[in-house]
Amino acid sequence: MATLPASTIDISGGLRTERQPSRTWRITDNRICGETDGWESVRQAVEIILNVERFRWQIYRPYSGMQWRGLIGQDPGYVTAQLQRRLREALTMDDRVKGISQFDYILDGDALACSVTVDTVYGDVEAAVEVNIA
Repeated sequence: MATLPASTIDISGGLRTERQPSRTWRITDNRICGETDGWESVRQAVEIILNVERFRWQIYRPYSGMQWRGLIGQDPGYVTAQLQRRLREALTMDDRVKGISQFDYILDGDALACSVTVDTVYGDVEAAVEVNIA
């Protein structure tokens, strides 16, 4: 009795990978309003990644979301360095994201705002986050 399944598929010639559609549900004003694909689906994914605390909610996969823990109440210099690293780490988990650039920081009282440009396979997406450093 064989322990492994028998197959007639020959992979000796190599494998070819294909990009799968990025179709997902369109969320507008906290409501699901149909489906979306392409640039709009990536923009929505970036927004969700930046607004979900990583490792906190079991509904999301462990590699999904942003690690905000440890940034609130810290020195602005530390927050800017960590924020840049954590943004790259969180957003590049999506294979549609090619890179992140143009980090702009604004310190306004007790809040540090950061805006970035996310370079995706469908075009650039602008994103912004804010950390309370008080």
